[in-house]
Amino acid sequence: MQDTRPLNPLKTLDLFCRVVDNYGDIGICWRLARQFAHEHGIAVRLWVDDLASFKRIWPEVDAAAQLQQVAGVTVRHWAGQDGVYAAGDVADIVIEFFGCEIPPGYVEAMAQRAVKPVWFNLEGLSAEPWVEGCHTLPSPHRSLKLTKYFFFPGFNERTGGLSFEQDLEAQRQAFQQEGLAGQFLQRLGVTPQEQQGLKVSLFCYDYAPVPELFGAWRASSAPVTCLVPEGVARDAVEAFLGAPAVPGAAATRDALSLRVLPFVPQTDYDRLLWSCDLNFVRGEDSFSRAQWAGKPFIWNIYKQDKNLHHTKLNAFLKIYDAATPALIDANRAWNGANHDDVDWMASWQALRDELPGLTGAAQQWLHKMLANGDFIANLLRFAARLVVEQEGK
Repeated sequence: MQDTRPLNPLKTLDLFCRVVDNYGDIGICWRLARQFAHEHGIAVRLWVDDLASFKRIWPEVDAAAQLQQVAGVTVRHWAGQDGVYAAGDVADIVIEFFGCEIPPGYVEAMAQRAVKPVWFNLEGLSAEPWVEGCHTLPSPHRSLKLTKYFFFPGFNERTGGLSFEQDLEAQRQAFQQEGLAGQFLQRLGVTPQEQQGLKVSLFCYDYAPVPELFGAWRASSAPVTCLVPEGVARDAVEAFLGAPAVPGAAATRDALSLRVLPFVPQTDYDRLLWSCDLNFVRGEDSFSRAQWAGKPFIWNIYKQDKNLHHTKLNAFLKIYDAATPALIDANRAWNGANHDDVDWMASWQALRDELPGLTGAAQQWLHKMLANGDFIANLLRFAARLVVEQEGK
């Protein structure tokens, strides 16, 4: 059958990323860069200022290289805002992640192109109602003939949706149907005995109340196995272990078994989420991937002044179909959004009792998110429309 889809006139893309939240910013940008390149045939340059953090999530990266090819993407070390650029240096699509302000010389070169690039400010993920009103809004440059558009990921059709690879759901289903979780966890050092417990992955910020959670797990009526990447919640993990939190370190105290995992590449982190019964995630990247795991999760939000992150949390819990009272209480307690003292043992037991139903609800949520379409495909459709409008002027 002949492919009658219109040819994509946008062939090149520059994505600018400043790493603020250690792995969240580069995690999101790296997933996007690979998907643009692999699924849409776009030549991608990823400009990133922190290659060391990048290397933690993708070991192939050379943290000392100024320019390199990684998994079909050109990676350029973004050392500063200086530099002189020509119109030919500018890509067809230019994306600045989270308002990171691309070099002024590059912006001037954008204005010199006969056909102006499609310029996006890719914003952060939020369920707050104002997002829908700001999605795709234009922002004309104050002095140059350029317009930047705000593009928001989100949880409904009035936003850009969430990004997901074309074969992601098929991979997840095959992983679970073929019973590959046990083999995968064993490869990470998780013993058969540890796999018998309720498996929980833990990825959080240092200010999360981890010691209190560990205390509740130790007193749990059923075994709990906590899998934590190296460097996460280091003080609490080492206090529990009584030893350095290095990959392979493990201990069992009362009902809680804890094992430190190596920091795995992004693709293996997805498999970790698929393999666990409950996932603690943080920031935006792991939070987004938790949506696609079809498993219950607790979200640790990047802390903001005046507790604005609590507003963001409550907005999500309000629209999250899988949010039961126990899940809501646990999320609020985990982020310090409760006004009363937290009874961690009672909170954990209530959540534990609801897990079977939460798992089914999380899978229904996954399919609801799929119906909004892929974020990148939605962005490219909007970009193509902008090109047509520009050519018609």
